[in-house]
Amino acid sequence: MDARPPVTLLERVRDRIRLKHYSIRTEQAYCDWIRRFVVFHGKRHPSGLGAAEVEASLTSLAVEWRVAAATQNQAKSALLFLYKEVLGAELPWLDDVERAKAPVRLPVVHTRDEVSRVLARLDGVHRLIGSLLYGTGLRIMEAMRLRVKDVEFSRREILVRDGKGAKDRVTMLPVRIVAPLREQIARARELYRVDLDEGCGAVWLPFALDRKYPGAAREWGWQYVFPAGSRSIDPRDGVERRHHLSDQVFQRAMKNAVRGAGIAKPATPHTLRHSFATHLLESGYDIRTVQELLGHADVGTTMVYTHVLNRGGHGVVSPIDRP
Repeated sequence: MDARPPVTLLERVRDRIRLKHYSIRTEQAYCDWIRRFVVFHGKRHPSGLGAAEVEASLTSLAVEWRVAAATQNQAKSALLFLYKEVLGAELPWLDDVERAKAPVRLPVVHTRDEVSRVLARLDGVHRLIGSLLYGTGLRIMEAMRLRVKDVEFSRREILVRDGKGAKDRVTMLPVRIVAPLREQIARARELYRVDLDEGCGAVWLPFALDRKYPGAAREWGWQYVFPAGSRSIDPRDGVERRHHLSDQVFQRAMKNAVRGAGIAKPATPHTLRHSFATHLLESGYDIRTVQELLGHADVGTTMVYTHVLNRGGHGVVSPIDRP
C-alpha cells in the first residue's frame, strides 16, 4: 500500500477551519496571514518560532506596512489559531501578545436624501441589493448569501441564517422591495432550471447538510436569491456550482453611485446598514428593537448610533445660536 503523502501546514489549517465551520472568507484570510508569517521568517516552520517572532511580525505590520489596528488584530487571530488549534501548542506567551487598540470612530451615515440619490444611480440587481441593505439592515454578505427559502413574502419577513457570530435573526421585508424581489427570484429560477438541464443545479450547503439531507443542495428552496451569472469551481471541494453574486461587484457599483451622486462622504455598502439604524432611531423606534433587527449581541454596539444622532444640531444648541 502506498504511504499517504505528508499533509502540508496550510492543508492542516484548512482542515481545522472547516471542522470548526469558519467561513470561506476567514479560511482565506487566515491562510494568507500564516503564509506571510512563514515567509517573513525565512520560510521556517512555525513550530520552531515563538513569542519574539510573532511580535516581530505584528510589529512589522504596524510600523513598516502601517496597517489598521483591525488588520493587525486579524493577523494576530490567525497566528493564535495556528498555534492553538493546528499545532496544539500550550504557550503561555500567546495570551500576552497585546492586541492593537482600534480607534473609536463614529459610523458614516447618509441622510435620507443622500440614500435616495445613491439608490437612484444603481441599476438592475444592484439597485435591489442596495435597497435591501438600506431597507432591512442586512450586512452585504447576508444579502449575497440569502436563500430563496428564507424570504417569507406572506409575513413580509426575511430570515437571516448564520449571520455574524453564527446567529440567526428575523428582519422585516419592506413593501417597496416585494415586487422587485419577486422578479429577482423568478430570474434566479430560470438560471436554476438551466443548471438542472445541464446536470448541475446544486449549491453549497453549510455544516455538512448535504450529507445529512442528500439531494437538498439541488432543491429550489436552497438556491441563492442573487446567483452568480456563471458557474465556477468551489475551492473547498472542487465541485462545479453556481455561487452567489460577488460582494466586490456591488461594492464597485456602490462606489460609482456615491461618486456620481456628488456625495463627498466616504461610503461602502455597510453605510446603508448604518443609515438604516440611524433613520429608525430618528423615527422614534426604541433602541432594543433596532438592536434586534441588526443582530447585535450587546446593546452597547447599537448605542453608537445615538452618538450620531446627538451630533450637531440634534438636541444641542450651540452657544453662537443662543439669543
